Amino acid sequence: MTLARLTALAVETVEATQRKLPPEIRPLARAVPVHYEAGPAADLLAEGFEPDILGLFAGDPHGESSDNPAPPQILLYLESLWDYAEEDPEVFREEVRLTYLHELGHYFGWDENELAERGLD
Repeated sequence: MTLARLTALAVETVEATQRKLPPEIRPLARAVPVHYEAGPAADLLAEGFEPDILGLFAGDPHGESSDNPAPPQILLYLESLWDYAEEDPEVFREEVRLTYLHELGHYFGWDENELAERGLD
């Protein structure tokens, strides 16, 4: 499947997921940009991230601020998600949904235990 088609499927999935979020957090979720990339950049890999990483939240969590100049954003790595889904479009959509929700949870400041409690691990 082409990167353009994977991107279209991922965008559709994220938008559908956002529509199903509770109304009180939906505007906050929609305000966080989602970037759809083929894979992680070389600098990210140099930081020690695995080449098959599915997604990443970057920036400060909601309500927190630091000297981090990067705005909050979610990155989804489409080729890794496609490989993880074993090239099954329905599994890909589900993995995009779960990965997006996982990274959105980091935006809300939830740690790995809190994500697991919410079924987003």
